[in-house]
Amino acid sequence: MTDRKTELAGNLARVEDRISAACAAAGRPRQDVTLIVVTKTYPASDVRLLADLGVRHVAENRDQDAAPKAAECADLPLSWHFVGQLQTNKVRSVASYADVVQSVDRKRLVDALSAAAVRGGRELGCLIQVAFDAESGGRSGRGGVAPDGVAELADAVAEAQGLRLQGLMAVAPLVGPYADRPGAAFDRLMEISSSLRAVHPAATMVSAGMSTDLEDAVAAGATHVRVGTAVLGVRPRLR
Repeated sequence: MTDRKTELAGNLARVEDRISAACAAAGRPRQDVTLIVVTKTYPASDVRLLADLGVRHVAENRDQDAAPKAAECADLPLSWHFVGQLQTNKVRSVASYADVVQSVDRKRLVDALSAAAVRGGRELGCLIQVAFDAESGGRSGRGGVAPDGVAELADAVAEAQGLRLQGLMAVAPLVGPYADRPGAAFDRLMEISSSLRAVHPAATMVSAGMSTDLEDAVAAGATHVRVGTAVLGVRPRLR
């Protein structure tokens, strides 16, 4: 193996050990948790190496980086997740390659995604991004809708053509009542997920936890963890 592939293989093995240990501690089967590798700022060559190493889910947060990377890796057996704040003028591009948009946080975005999916003859998986630092009825500056806005937005996704409501996504907040309390935030996310599934039984996906707090997410019940730095290394600065 090349030096980079060896490095990635070692990092993946360590992350796998962490997920396995967290699942064991929580009394959950390892197969209950899917690893999504966040490849933002890293080149398509790394994505190819990850695919060779068995990774099947990758995530990006900026369309200008993701679109050419996804095109270059179109021959690989990968599911592409878009996890960044999404402006409506980027929706047509994102809808052309993303399999799942994890950052749905407003009705206008739902409408734009639906139109783009129908136009492209695709079905897009959608997660409602929950922001625990947002005011009631509002959105966070970092993306995401307040918890009390989830039900209405989920109904809109479920009713939209070309979209499939799959569940929820959240990032541990930096401010607000759950600041520095990722475990509590993820526990609350699971409570919201339970309420959502009572109305939309197929919306079972819960995407939570990153390199620093994946154990908290697994303990709470997350089905997917998004790991970047622990697999790929410290990110280069964005220009």
